[in-house]
Amino acid sequence: MAMGHGVNQRSSVRMSRDEIDAFIHERRPMTMCTMNHDGSIHAVAMWYGFLEGSPAIETKAKSQKAQNLLRDPRITCMLEDGHNYEDLRGVEMVGHAEIVDDPERMWALGVSLFERYYEPYSEEMRPFVETMLHKRVVAKIHVERLVSWDHRKLGLPPIREVLAAARHEAPGSGA
Repeated sequence: MAMGHGVNQRSSVRMSRDEIDAFIHERRPMTMCTMNHDGSIHAVAMWYGFLEGSPAIETKAKSQKAQNLLRDPRITCMLEDGHNYEDLRGVEMVGHAEIVDDPERMWALGVSLFERYYEPYSEEMRPFVETMLHKRVVAKIHVERLVSWDHRKLGLPPIREVLAAARHEAPGSGA
């Protein structure tokens, strides 16, 4: 049977724990999903850092996502990469969020975010991190389940090359 036609390839595209760890430590945004009061899903793109080894975000204390997490701490986050099917990679993290308002722990996350998305932290950058954390809370993500995929492991040829070759060989293509 041809690849992709009824064949379960889940195990062949799953990332190892080391691959997942490397992927989530790359600098990228993640999609964070929380539950609204009416049961609908609130999905937003977020920068994230790490707090005590776990992914974490900062947000305005009165934001929709913070209010959602205070009411229902369930959270799902997805990080993805790739433009074509054969290049797709991603990690889904399912778990619960811990709302952190302790200033020392918030500061640790603020520095982590600053360094991930701007530059190495120095004391002269303190006002920027302080501003970033003003009227904010931190949500530390306690991951309970990971789902991952790396379609590069399938060994598929680049789809654009396949399509170009098919057009070139097609009757009436002028080849």
